[in-house]
Amino acid sequence: MNSPLAKTAHTLTTKRGSWLVLGGIVVLVALLFGLLSGAGEDRPTETAPADSESTQAQAILDKFPEADKQSVMVVASNEDGSELSADDQAQLKELGGSLGDSVGDESTAAVTGPILSDDKQAALLMVPITVGLTNSDTAETVDDLRTTIDDDPTAQSLTGDGMSLLVTGGPAIGADIASAFNGADFTLLIVTIVIVALLLIITYRSPVLWLLPLIVIGTADGLASTVTAAVGDWLDLQFDAGIISVLVFGAGANYALLFISRYREELRRFTDHRTALAEAWTHTATTILASNLTVVLSLLSLVFAIIPGTRGLGITAAVGLLISAAAVLFALPPVLAICGKTMFWPFIPKPEATADEELTLAEAAAATRATAPASAAKPSIWRTIATRVVRRPGLHLGAGIIILGVMATGFIGSSIGLDQTEKFRVQSESAQGLDVLADHFPPGESQPIWIVADADHADDVVDSVSDMDGVVRASAIEDTTIDGTSVTKIMVTGEFEPDSAKGLDLVEDIRSDVHAIDGANAQVGGAAATELDARDGNRTDFVTIVPMVLAISFIILLGILRAPIAAFTLLLVNVVSSAAAIGLGAFLSRTIFGQSALDAQVPILALLFLVALGIDYSIFLAHRAKKESVLHGGRQGMVEAVAHTGGVITSAGIVLAGVFAALGMLPLMVLGQLGLIVGVGVLVDTIIVRTVIVPSIFGLVGDKMWWPNKVITHFDEGGVGGETGGAVRAAGSGQADDADDSAVDSVPTHLLAEQEHVNSGSGSQHGRH
Repeated sequence: MNSPLAKTAHTLTTKRGSWLVLGGIVVLVALLFGLLSGAGEDRPTETAPADSESTQAQAILDKFPEADKQSVMVVASNEDGSELSADDQAQLKELGGSLGDSVGDESTAAVTGPILSDDKQAALLMVPITVGLTNSDTAETVDDLRTTIDDDPTAQSLTGDGMSLLVTGGPAIGADIASAFNGADFTLLIVTIVIVALLLIITYRSPVLWLLPLIVIGTADGLASTVTAAVGDWLDLQFDAGIISVLVFGAGANYALLFISRYREELRRFTDHRTALAEAWTHTATTILASNLTVVLSLLSLVFAIIPGTRGLGITAAVGLLISAAAVLFALPPVLAICGKTMFWPFIPKPEATADEELTLAEAAAATRATAPASAAKPSIWRTIATRVVRRPGLHLGAGIIILGVMATGFIGSSIGLDQTEKFRVQSESAQGLDVLADHFPPGESQPIWIVADADHADDVVDSVSDMDGVVRASAIEDTTIDGTSVTKIMVTGEFEPDSAKGLDLVEDIRSDVHAIDGANAQVGGAAATELDARDGNRTDFVTIVPMVLAISFIILLGILRAPIAAFTLLLVNVVSSAAAIGLGAFLSRTIFGQSALDAQVPILALLFLVALGIDYSIFLAHRAKKESVLHGGRQGMVEAVAHTGGVITSAGIVLAGVFAALGMLPLMVLGQLGLIVGVGVLVDTIIVRTVIVPSIFGLVGDKMWWPNKVITHFDEGGVGGETGGAVRAAGSGQADDADDSAVDSVPTHLLAEQEHVNSGSGSQHGRH
């Protein structure tokens, strides 16, 4: 018990230590909740990079007088598609007067309209409102306006005659996004808890045991929510709390499954549950830390992202995952130690050997060397699958590649980027209003393009833009002086839907045109320009962040496995499976959501989560495979690894997929698509990649996969002998100094575990690790 891991495990699991540690954790958590309560203030949502032209233009527009006064539109149309009569128009004008009285103030212009469409089938009322600092603040004003319309006698008369009145426009769209999240995070939390609880009950087959990790992880989620809110306030970050909650629950459940699975395994070797718990912690702590470190560092790479929401998510999610790992490693063991092994009821693991049957280290090592691989563990479906795969690796690898290839074809026909109406999973009133508006008015009416230019050249800008194809009209709206410079605000109405391909191309054309006017210093902003810059920013982030995530994953795999071929192979397989999962997700998005495009943020976030979480499972599998390969060689070592970890990896994958699927409960399409892709990808990764593709590759390459580890690469498939046997015996006898350095580096990762088992007073045979 001289190693730091062993000492820590002893402290966490002893009768006195477990109570002290748990008490200290409870006090610490209570203090953090108390000190950080009230954190998490609302802040404006910025989707484009801070240095983008649209953001800079918006910063100038915000300096105009009464910049917080914007207009929303009430779109009126008969549900039967008939033209609006003169009486209809008169009543709409009366309604406009009523709305002006109810929502206006001294500084707000009167309601204008009705503005009749060319086909006379729709009309617009332009209602000026005061927008808030955030969409949530604006949502209150928009909700009040809608309530006023519902209660207005004139509006009631119009709707009673079959007319629809829909509030839409830029402020209304943002307000609907904010309103859609009212209660959504709580719903997501409840759904996530139910999913995790059900899957843990099925996995543990105990009516009691599942409560312990769920309570620990749930507390960690609450703490993560509080801490990340404080971090967001401190660093002024934008992030989605729902994604963080999903990550904390998903990763925490995975870590708990790995740890408790090993604990149950050790209970079959040790009579004392505290000793078994300490052994389980010793053997899983480094794996959990490595897995957590992979995801955390991958998330922290997002600090280099230029999209504010992506950058904020990376930092806060990393904090949440650190809290999740800490909860499982330091809070769950004391809880399990205090509750005892009766929590496994009705399937309480029992030791397979009594104290009288315990072996010495030499006897354990000899028994391990003499034990045939086939008898190393009880026959299971995972052993059967792994054995068949390794026997015919080429066939199974080919089948796996074909499956991934078919999945990847799902991306054919998909594009990147959603327009405003497509971003809602459930159709909102503002989105419906945009559809009606596009049917009867120039689509650009809903969200005009804004240009800010030097006042002396404003007429040149207006004249130049007005002559462009795709522009309905351009006009100077207002002048003001900003930092000693006279600036003009120009409104441009486009012919195309703002977020369509033609609408975005129009923004680029306008920028090229106005930038060529000397002295105008023109900058183009507005919703369409912001969307264009956001898509460009997401592409830049993808090109920048993905290589960093891959490099981080490779370095961690290499550090753990010390085998460059194995590390590179696992990373390559993970990238290929992630790309295939995105393809399948794109196909399912078209099928389930009816969307032919993915949101601009989905590719980078999906690949990040799939690669980082996939490396988690690679670490679980490969770490065990390396230990087993010391005793059985590369091919049989992989069989043993799959036999021992197949169940827990698959269970962890199902839990994580279920948790990510809960994102579909949230109202935005980006979250639904992200949850679908990551959920499907995790299932494919755990069921196909870790069970078939990885074992088949290791089966083809054999012992050379673990180069330069000579203990494995020089392994005699007929048994442990020669150099390997010498290393094993040296490690077992404490005389490893004369063994090959490479052998010494590798063997103790497995054999020192044997030594700890024996010194603790238990027999140890392979297959019980």
